[in-house]
Amino acid sequence: MPVSPMLQSSFISKPSKKTPTLAGSREAGTAVCCPATETERQRMFENHRRILYPEHMNQSLYNPSISRRFRGFLPVVVDVETGGFNPLRDALLEIAAVTLRLTSGGRLEAAETLSCHVQPFPDAHLDPKALEFNGIDPDHPFRDALPEREALRAILTPIRTAVKASGCNRAILVGHNAGFDLSFINAAVARSEFKRNPFHPFSTFDTVTLAGLVYGHTVLAKAAQLAGMEWDNREAHSAIYDAQQTAELFCRVVNRWEDSAPTHPWEQKEGG
Repeated sequence: MPVSPMLQSSFISKPSKKTPTLAGSREAGTAVCCPATETERQRMFENHRRILYPEHMNQSLYNPSISRRFRGFLPVVVDVETGGFNPLRDALLEIAAVTLRLTSGGRLEAAETLSCHVQPFPDAHLDPKALEFNGIDPDHPFRDALPEREALRAILTPIRTAVKASGCNRAILVGHNAGFDLSFINAAVARSEFKRNPFHPFSTFDTVTLAGLVYGHTVLAKAAQLAGMEWDNREAHSAIYDAQQTAELFCRVVNRWEDSAPTHPWEQKEGG
Protein backbone atom coordinates (compact mmCIF):
# COMPACT_ATOMS: atom_id res chain seq x y z
CA MET A 1 0.00 0.00 0.00
CA PRO A 2 1.52 3.37 -0.95
CA VAL A 3 2.45 5.67 1.93
CA SER A 4 1.49 9.31 1.60
CA PRO A 5 4.31 11.89 1.40
CA MET A 6 3.02 13.37 4.66
CA LEU A 7 3.70 10.10 6.45
CA GLN A 8 6.93 9.30 4.67
CA SER A 9 8.60 12.19 6.47
CA SER A 10 7.47 10.86 9.84
CA PHE A 11 9.50 7.68 9.97
CA ILE A 12 12.63 5.87 8.89
CA SER A 13 11.60 3.31 6.31
CA LYS A 14 12.64 -0.29 5.90
CA PRO A 15 14.35 -1.33 2.65
CA SER A 16 12.43 -3.12 -0.05
CA LYS A 17 13.00 -6.83 -0.36
CA LYS A 18 13.74 -6.25 -4.01
CA THR A 19 17.27 -5.56 -2.75
CA PRO A 20 18.84 -8.63 -1.08
CA THR A 21 19.56 -7.36 2.41
CA LEU A 22 18.37 -8.62 5.76
CA ALA A 23 15.91 -11.15 4.51
CA GLY A 24 18.05 -12.32 1.64
CA SER A 25 16.77 -13.42 -1.74
CA ARG A 26 13.34 -15.02 -1.41
CA GLU A 27 13.38 -16.36 -4.94
CA ALA A 28 16.65 -18.18 -4.39
CA GLY A 29 15.52 -19.36 -0.96
CA THR A 30 18.83 -18.42 0.65
CA ALA A 31 19.82 -15.66 3.04
CA VAL A 32 22.42 -13.15 1.92
CA CYS A 33 24.74 -12.40 4.83
CA CYS A 34 25.95 -9.05 3.56
CA PRO A 35 24.81 -6.45 1.01
CA ALA A 36 26.69 -6.68 -2.25
CA THR A 37 27.80 -3.05 -2.54
CA GLU A 38 28.80 -0.15 -0.33
CA THR A 39 25.69 1.70 -1.53
CA GLU A 40 23.47 -1.14 -0.31
CA ARG A 41 25.30 -1.25 3.02
CA GLN A 42 24.75 2.49 3.48
CA ARG A 43 21.08 2.16 2.52
CA MET A 44 20.68 -0.60 5.08
CA PHE A 45 22.04 1.54 7.90
CA GLU A 46 19.92 4.54 6.89
CA ASN A 47 16.62 2.85 6.02
CA HIS A 48 16.63 -0.24 8.12
CA ARG A 49 13.95 0.25 10.77
CA ARG A 50 10.64 2.05 10.90
CA ILE A 51 9.75 3.30 14.37
CA LEU A 52 7.49 6.16 15.36
CA TYR A 53 7.99 7.30 18.93
CA PRO A 54 5.07 9.15 20.58
CA GLU A 55 6.72 12.55 20.18
CA HIS A 56 7.08 11.92 16.44
CA MET A 57 3.48 10.87 15.82
CA ASN A 58 1.14 13.24 14.06
CA GLN A 59 -1.74 13.29 16.51
CA SER A 60 -3.68 15.73 14.32
CA LEU A 61 -4.25 12.87 11.86
CA TYR A 62 -6.69 11.17 14.20
CA ASN A 63 -10.41 11.88 14.27
CA PRO A 64 -12.28 11.13 17.54
CA SER A 65 -15.37 10.17 15.55
CA ILE A 66 -13.76 6.77 14.99
CA SER A 67 -14.54 5.95 18.62
CA ARG A 68 -18.26 5.89 17.77
CA ARG A 69 -17.71 3.76 14.69
CA PHE A 70 -16.02 0.91 16.59
CA ARG A 71 -17.51 1.22 20.08
CA GLY A 72 -14.52 2.93 21.63
CA PHE A 73 -11.92 0.75 19.93
CA LEU A 74 -9.21 1.99 17.57
CA PRO A 75 -8.50 -0.64 14.89
CA VAL A 76 -4.75 -1.21 14.51
CA VAL A 77 -3.49 -3.62 11.88
CA VAL A 78 -0.67 -5.89 13.04
CA ASP A 79 1.51 -8.42 11.29
CA VAL A 80 4.25 -10.43 12.97
CA GLU A 81 6.99 -12.61 11.51
CA THR A 82 8.05 -15.47 13.75
CA GLY A 83 10.26 -18.50 14.12
CA GLY A 84 7.32 -20.91 14.18
CA PHE A 85 3.68 -21.30 15.15
CA ASN A 86 3.89 -21.64 18.95
CA PRO A 87 3.85 -18.22 20.69
CA LEU A 88 5.14 -19.68 23.95
CA ARG A 89 8.10 -21.48 22.39
CA ASP A 90 8.91 -19.86 19.05
CA ALA A 91 10.68 -16.53 18.57
CA LEU A 92 8.94 -13.28 17.70
CA LEU A 93 11.21 -11.77 15.01
CA GLU A 94 9.46 -8.76 13.50
CA ILE A 95 6.44 -6.60 14.31
CA ALA A 96 4.66 -4.11 12.08
CA ALA A 97 1.58 -2.10 12.92
CA VAL A 98 -0.58 0.33 10.95
CA THR A 99 -2.85 2.70 12.84
CA LEU A 100 -6.11 3.71 11.16
CA ARG A 101 -8.09 6.93 11.07
CA LEU A 102 -11.40 8.30 9.82
CA THR A 103 -11.21 11.19 7.42
CA SER A 104 -13.51 14.18 7.78
CA GLY A 105 -15.62 12.52 5.09
CA GLY A 106 -15.99 9.36 7.13
CA ARG A 107 -13.63 7.18 5.09
CA LEU A 108 -11.39 4.71 6.91
CA GLU A 109 -7.73 4.87 5.87
CA ALA A 110 -4.22 4.12 7.08
CA ALA A 111 -2.63 6.75 9.29
CA GLU A 112 0.87 5.77 10.44
CA THR A 113 3.12 2.71 10.19
CA LEU A 114 5.44 1.32 12.86
CA SER A 115 7.87 -1.57 12.60
CA CYS A 116 10.96 -3.06 14.16
CA HIS A 117 12.96 -6.27 14.25
CA VAL A 118 12.94 -8.28 17.47
CA GLN A 119 15.69 -10.30 19.09
CA PRO A 120 14.68 -13.91 19.88
CA PHE A 121 14.04 -14.30 23.60
CA PRO A 122 16.47 -16.57 25.52
CA ASP A 123 16.16 -20.24 24.48
CA ALA A 124 13.55 -19.37 21.84
CA HIS A 125 12.95 -22.00 19.18
CA LEU A 126 13.63 -21.13 15.53
CA ASP A 127 12.07 -23.45 12.99
CA PRO A 128 14.24 -23.54 9.82
CA LYS A 129 11.11 -23.90 7.69
CA ALA A 130 9.63 -20.73 9.19
CA LEU A 131 12.85 -18.81 8.50
CA GLU A 132 12.94 -20.08 4.93
CA PHE A 133 9.34 -18.93 4.49
CA ASN A 134 9.79 -15.39 5.84
CA GLY A 135 13.38 -14.95 4.66
CA ILE A 136 14.64 -13.63 8.01
CA ASP A 137 18.19 -14.31 9.19
CA PRO A 138 18.01 -13.71 12.98
CA ASP A 139 21.82 -13.53 13.21
CA HIS A 140 22.31 -11.01 10.43
CA PRO A 141 24.80 -8.39 11.68
CA PHE A 142 22.77 -5.51 10.23
CA ARG A 143 19.34 -6.60 11.49
CA ASP A 144 19.55 -4.10 14.38
CA ALA A 145 16.89 -5.98 16.34
CA LEU A 146 15.62 -4.87 19.73
CA PRO A 147 15.04 -7.04 22.81
CA GLU A 148 11.39 -7.99 23.15
CA ARG A 149 10.55 -5.48 25.86
CA GLU A 150 12.15 -2.60 23.94
CA ALA A 151 10.46 -3.70 20.73
CA LEU A 152 7.08 -3.76 22.49
CA ARG A 153 7.70 -0.28 23.86
CA ALA A 154 8.63 0.99 20.39
CA ILE A 155 5.41 -0.39 18.90
CA LEU A 156 2.81 -0.30 21.69
CA THR A 157 3.58 3.09 23.22
CA PRO A 158 2.85 5.00 19.99
CA ILE A 159 -0.30 2.93 19.57
CA ARG A 160 -1.45 4.08 23.00
CA THR A 161 -0.83 7.66 21.84
CA ALA A 162 -2.96 7.04 18.74
CA VAL A 163 -5.73 5.51 20.87
CA LYS A 164 -5.83 8.61 23.06
CA ALA A 165 -5.71 11.00 20.08
CA SER A 166 -8.64 9.09 18.53
CA GLY A 167 -10.79 9.45 21.64
CA CYS A 168 -10.84 5.67 22.06
CA ASN A 169 -10.52 3.50 25.15
CA ARG A 170 -8.18 0.88 23.72
CA ALA A 171 -6.95 -0.70 20.50
CA ILE A 172 -8.37 -3.74 18.78
CA LEU A 173 -6.04 -5.85 16.66
CA VAL A 174 -6.85 -6.26 12.97
CA GLY A 175 -5.00 -9.04 11.17
CA HIS A 176 -5.10 -11.72 8.54
CA ASN A 177 -5.52 -14.75 10.82
CA ALA A 178 -5.57 -12.19 13.62
CA GLY A 179 -5.51 -14.75 16.42
CA PHE A 180 -2.01 -15.77 15.38
CA ASP A 181 -0.64 -12.22 15.57
CA LEU A 182 -2.41 -11.46 18.84
CA SER A 183 -1.15 -14.69 20.43
CA PHE A 184 2.47 -13.69 19.77
CA ILE A 185 1.91 -10.14 21.01
CA ASN A 186 0.23 -11.42 24.19
CA ALA A 187 2.98 -13.99 24.79
CA ALA A 188 5.71 -11.36 24.39
CA VAL A 189 3.84 -8.96 26.69
CA ALA A 190 3.55 -11.65 29.37
CA ARG A 191 7.15 -12.84 28.94
CA SER A 192 8.61 -9.34 29.24
CA GLU A 193 6.09 -8.17 31.88
CA PHE A 194 5.24 -5.20 29.69
CA LYS A 195 2.64 -2.97 31.32
CA ARG A 196 -0.30 -1.13 29.72
CA ASN A 197 -0.75 -3.19 26.61
CA PRO A 198 -3.24 -1.14 24.53
CA PHE A 199 -4.83 -4.14 22.78
CA HIS A 200 -7.97 -5.95 23.85
CA PRO A 201 -6.71 -9.30 25.15
CA PHE A 202 -8.83 -11.52 22.90
CA SER A 203 -11.18 -9.57 20.60
CA THR A 204 -10.00 -8.98 17.01
CA PHE A 205 -11.13 -8.06 13.51
CA ASP A 206 -9.99 -10.81 11.13
CA THR A 207 -9.65 -10.02 7.44
CA VAL A 208 -9.74 -13.74 6.62
CA THR A 209 -13.41 -13.81 7.56
CA LEU A 210 -14.16 -10.40 6.05
CA ALA A 211 -12.41 -11.23 2.76
CA GLY A 212 -14.22 -14.56 2.55
CA LEU A 213 -17.53 -12.78 3.05
CA VAL A 214 -16.95 -9.90 0.64
CA TYR A 215 -14.63 -11.35 -2.01
CA GLY A 216 -15.12 -15.09 -1.65
CA HIS A 217 -11.44 -15.74 -0.97
CA THR A 218 -9.43 -16.08 2.24
CA VAL A 219 -5.81 -15.96 0.99
CA LEU A 220 -4.47 -12.42 1.50
CA ALA A 221 -2.77 -12.10 -1.89
CA LYS A 222 -5.83 -13.28 -3.80
CA ALA A 223 -8.28 -11.28 -1.70
CA ALA A 224 -6.20 -8.13 -2.19
CA GLN A 225 -6.21 -8.59 -5.94
CA LEU A 226 -9.95 -9.25 -5.98
CA ALA A 227 -10.36 -6.00 -4.04
CA GLY A 228 -8.55 -4.17 -6.85
CA MET A 229 -5.24 -3.83 -5.04
CA GLU A 230 -1.76 -4.39 -6.42
CA TRP A 231 0.23 -7.30 -4.99
CA ASP A 232 3.98 -7.93 -5.17
CA ASN A 233 5.05 -11.46 -4.23
CA ARG A 234 8.63 -10.25 -3.77
CA GLU A 235 7.48 -8.02 -0.90
CA ALA A 236 5.11 -10.53 0.71
CA HIS A 237 5.91 -11.98 4.14
CA SER A 238 7.64 -8.81 5.21
CA ALA A 239 5.74 -7.64 8.29
CA ILE A 240 5.52 -4.09 6.95
CA TYR A 241 4.19 -5.08 3.54
CA ASP A 242 1.69 -7.59 4.87
CA ALA A 243 0.45 -5.15 7.54
CA GLN A 244 0.00 -2.36 5.01
CA GLN A 245 -1.79 -4.60 2.53
CA THR A 246 -4.02 -5.98 5.28
CA ALA A 247 -4.79 -2.41 6.38
CA GLU A 248 -5.79 -1.45 2.85
CA LEU A 249 -7.96 -4.55 2.52
CA PHE A 250 -9.71 -3.88 5.83
CA CYS A 251 -10.33 -0.25 4.91
CA ARG A 252 -11.82 -1.25 1.55
CA VAL A 253 -14.18 -3.72 3.21
CA VAL A 254 -15.32 -1.20 5.84
CA ASN A 255 -15.73 1.63 3.31
CA ARG A 256 -17.63 -0.65 0.95
CA TRP A 257 -20.04 -1.53 3.73
CA GLU A 258 -20.31 2.15 4.65
CA ASP A 259 -21.42 2.90 1.10
CA SER A 260 -23.91 0.05 0.83
CA ALA A 261 -25.39 -0.23 4.34
CA PRO A 262 -29.02 0.99 4.42
CA THR A 263 -28.56 2.34 7.94
CA HIS A 264 -25.59 3.35 10.08
CA PRO A 265 -26.54 2.34 13.62
CA TRP A 266 -23.12 3.37 14.93
CA GLU A 267 -24.04 6.98 14.18
CA GLN A 268 -27.03 6.84 16.51
CA LYS A 269 -26.67 8.13 20.05
CA GLU A 270 -27.02 5.55 22.79
CA GLY A 271 -30.66 5.14 23.72
CA GLY A 272 -31.70 6.75 20.43
